[in-house]
Amino acid sequence: MNYDSWFQCRFGCEGRYPLTEIIYRCPECDGILEIKHDIGILRKRSGSEWVSLFDERYMRTSYPYGSGVWGKKELVYPNVEDENVVSIYEGGTNLYWAERFGESIGLNDLWIKQSGNSHTGSFKDLGMTVLVSAVKQIRSDGGDIQAVICASTGDTSASLAAYCAAAGIPSVVLLPKDKISAAQLIQPISNGALTLAIDTDFDGCMELVEQLTMDKRFYLANSLNPLRIEGQKTISFEIVQQFDWEVPDWIIVPGGNLGNITAIGLGFIMMRDLGIIDKLPRLVCAQAAAANPLYRSYLNGFETFEPVVAEKTLASAIQIGNPVSAPKAVDVLKQLDGVVEQATENELAYAVAKADRTGLFSCPQTGVALAALLKLTESGTILPDDRVILISTATGLKFVDFKVGYHTGQLENIDSNMANTPVELNKDINEVLRSIQSVQS
Repeated sequence: MNYDSWFQCRFGCEGRYPLTEIIYRCPECDGILEIKHDIGILRKRSGSEWVSLFDERYMRTSYPYGSGVWGKKELVYPNVEDENVVSIYEGGTNLYWAERFGESIGLNDLWIKQSGNSHTGSFKDLGMTVLVSAVKQIRSDGGDIQAVICASTGDTSASLAAYCAAAGIPSVVLLPKDKISAAQLIQPISNGALTLAIDTDFDGCMELVEQLTMDKRFYLANSLNPLRIEGQKTISFEIVQQFDWEVPDWIIVPGGNLGNITAIGLGFIMMRDLGIIDKLPRLVCAQAAAANPLYRSYLNGFETFEPVVAEKTLASAIQIGNPVSAPKAVDVLKQLDGVVEQATENELAYAVAKADRTGLFSCPQTGVALAALLKLTESGTILPDDRVILISTATGLKFVDFKVGYHTGQLENIDSNMANTPVELNKDINEVLRSIQSVQS
């Protein structure tokens, strides 16, 4: 079938623009763009037929359809030629039954979607494979893109650098100086990106990137570009696929620039519209209290939305006060009966430590979602038998300084009441035994 997708203004302006056009805002009203699909053509295949096709492809070796993203190519970016797809076998991350952690907070059916178990260690790979593939398609068609550029608090830059390196396309990343972990900083450096540490915060980096990408030789890789959203929405497809196409009750997502919560909501809406599923889950967006514009908007029923100046937070990847995807996020939260919750620094640190004691190794952004889960469980919003999926957005290995600081009591103004430190002993079997026995008692 002749599947198609295109850019279109989310505010209803009539213009349609091919996905190979270098455009980020509506020429008529300057509104943000979204990607539209020809749903009429997609509906010619029944929901059960889509399920059979996706199950046939899932995690197989036929390139690029074994990818968790490109196995749903028709619903993501049908127009890109297979030879221009840049894939590192993204997606396919495990859905972990957090049985012990769930029991400890009164939940019987809690699952963690380990999106950080990916090539660069975060969910950003799901969107970046689509964006860099689009760039490769544009270049193969004769477009003069000299580099792909992004502002980042760490994970986006790592993913962009890796995918551009795999494609042989130059990349440039702007990072807030001294505000990301060493593990995050070394990733774009290792993959050969021009890495610029700017003396500002993420929002300041984003302002510079928007100015730079007015020159069409520099292609924008931030989530203002809706191509990223298309890849990230496959998290929704994959979750229900891993549950034999059953829909959970709740999805909990950390929120910074709000692209991921938008993408996940759009993924569920699309599956419903195609007859793949027959109901929608409820969404929770979890924000750090230090960077919480969406939470503040939620408190007034989304009547207004005001950016904030983001304060320092341990959840540095979501330290964003002016999220570009806020209007889209509000839309999907309304459609999926969404909730927005926030977490203080102590709450997120405690939630990470508590969850880690049950076998997880969570990043501080996931800690914000875990803290929101604790609050919503305690309030009775989430019920004991609800099926809950919490999105872990990055591997905790990117945030070892946060872990070490917690367990050594060196995080400022944080109560490390679950700290666990090595016990130093002499080489004496009796001392070792006494130490072991003290734990057992």
